[in-house]
Amino acid sequence: MDQLSQHGSAVVADLSQRYGLSQDAVRAMMDAVSRGGGTQAQFSVPELGGMGQWSSGGMTMVGDMFNSNLQALVSNLCGEISNAYFNGSFYAPRPVQAQMQGGGQWQGQGNGVSMSFSGGNWWPQELGSPSSSGSQNNLSYAIFPGSRRLAVNLNGQVTVYDTLDHMIGGVGQQQSGDASWTFTSQYGTVYLNQLPVVSGQGQGQAPVQQEPSWTSAPQPAPQPAPRPEPAPQPMQQQAGSGDVFGALEKLGQLRDMGVLTEDEFQSKKADLLARL
Repeated sequence: MDQLSQHGSAVVADLSQRYGLSQDAVRAMMDAVSRGGGTQAQFSVPELGGMGQWSSGGMTMVGDMFNSNLQALVSNLCGEISNAYFNGSFYAPRPVQAQMQGGGQWQGQGNGVSMSFSGGNWWPQELGSPSSSGSQNNLSYAIFPGSRRLAVNLNGQVTVYDTLDHMIGGVGQQQSGDASWTFTSQYGTVYLNQLPVVSGQGQGQAPVQQEPSWTSAPQPAPQPAPRPEPAPQPMQQQAGSGDVFGALEKLGQLRDMGVLTEDEFQSKKADLLARL
């Protein structure tokens, strides 16, 4: 079992006291959430109903499926563990066996990686102390959340990356080259070659800018709908309007001549206007 970091020990103590669980139960849940990359967990803890699973933003299942109080407790507990997971490593770095050679050089070997460096740390000294560090196969990494930096030693080449707004939580697997190394953050999987290079290998070259998977493509600005053209009036209707006005003029002349009474004029006028 990996040794807990100072951050991990504080999380265990706090959650154990507030949830009324043993520290062993909380530690088992922290391990399960860590294995799930901070977003999911499969566990078997007797204090929490035995076997169960949790997914961030999804369903929580416990062994006692009808116990809604237990289900809510597990959901809240895993949610807090997930938040703490992305705020720092739960585990202390694994010890590296090292021996001093002449000239102040260190020869170190651990987790399958062999490298030499001076001063005891392989990352640039101005970065200070990492929140977590480790190594896997031929890559070593150190995370500096305060300065938003990720230092990577790949085959003896040290590169410092800008982590942007990622809260890096752990290292993934390698297939071939540094492009396939992945880390986890609050956004999910982060590919190493998607992060801007600050110094080291690749400095001076324009980094390949790739759109993160969580960034949606910009939507085009909505165009105003064309204003409909007024429908042309039928020729017959236009011609009919002229006839009506002509007839009204004639009716007025007949009324003035005394041929039509005022009542007859108003009646005919109403009939003609109804045709418009």
